[in-house]
Amino acid sequence: MKIPMVYANDYFFQDIPYEEQIRLAAKMIKASDMVLIGAGAGASAAAGLTYSGKRFTVNFSEFIEKYGFANMPDMYAAGFYPFPTEEAKWGYWSKHSMINRFLPPALPLYQMLYQMVQGKEHFVLTTNVDHQFQKAGFADENIFATQGDYGMIQCEKGCHAKTYDAEELFRQMEQARHDCVIPSYMIPKCPVCGGNMAMHLRCDQYFVEDKHWHEAAARYEAFLERMADQKTVLLELGVGFNTPAIIRFPFEKMMREYHHFSLIRLNLKEAFIPKSVKERAVGINMDMEQVIAHLCKKLNVEVMKINEAK
Repeated sequence: MKIPMVYANDYFFQDIPYEEQIRLAAKMIKASDMVLIGAGAGASAAAGLTYSGKRFTVNFSEFIEKYGFANMPDMYAAGFYPFPTEEAKWGYWSKHSMINRFLPPALPLYQMLYQMVQGKEHFVLTTNVDHQFQKAGFADENIFATQGDYGMIQCEKGCHAKTYDAEELFRQMEQARHDCVIPSYMIPKCPVCGGNMAMHLRCDQYFVEDKHWHEAAARYEAFLERMADQKTVLLELGVGFNTPAIIRFPFEKMMREYHHFSLIRLNLKEAFIPKSVKERAVGINMDMEQVIAHLCKKLNVEVMKINEAK
């Protein structure tokens, strides 16, 4: 799908009180038949899965000491470090996956989102790979995680279209890791070509789009088709300009094409909205967890019950 260019001068920040923005956003959700959630890295950061600061320095202190803060200033940059051996590579990635995928529980922001869309037909398109939507209760068949999953591994060269669950392996690596590296016998090897394995993350041309990925993509396309003649809210969460062609630009394109759609854009720094759809859009540049909590209150969602249940 060709995504049209969006010019910076078409964007603007809404100059209306926060309380009015919440009222308008709640009204859009109430009036909708369907909700399409588009979530980027900002959503998980707002939920507490930050990749820098104290959360990084505390959990990765041994890696910072070994490789230097200049090479590992945060979790995102650390993932691009050219580890000298497979033992060192998996020493880092097993830790990264445990901290961001397996150890965190369902976080309140995602729990509130789940409760907020109950009673509405909904779908999630996300570039996040931390499994938080599934943990919060969203059905896997209603989620398309386009960029992979921290809990899966694949052939490093993508020699075959299959991914592998790595939870048990990563938990074993977590116990066996010493001085930031794992034992050589734990290094995973491709069962087809015998080569090295890699995280199932879209970072190069070898990313594997396996059966599950294609099934999710097909379900997303089917949801888009059903949306076309329904009153739909596009709920965009923490999507910036790192990969705007996946969520942000397509959402704006849909807003231009379907005049019965509305857009709620939550983004701490980049909540500006296109002037061309300003009557049907709300852009809120406030703490996302706080905004979702206020929306739940406006929609009479019992937030405390959600948190207590988890």
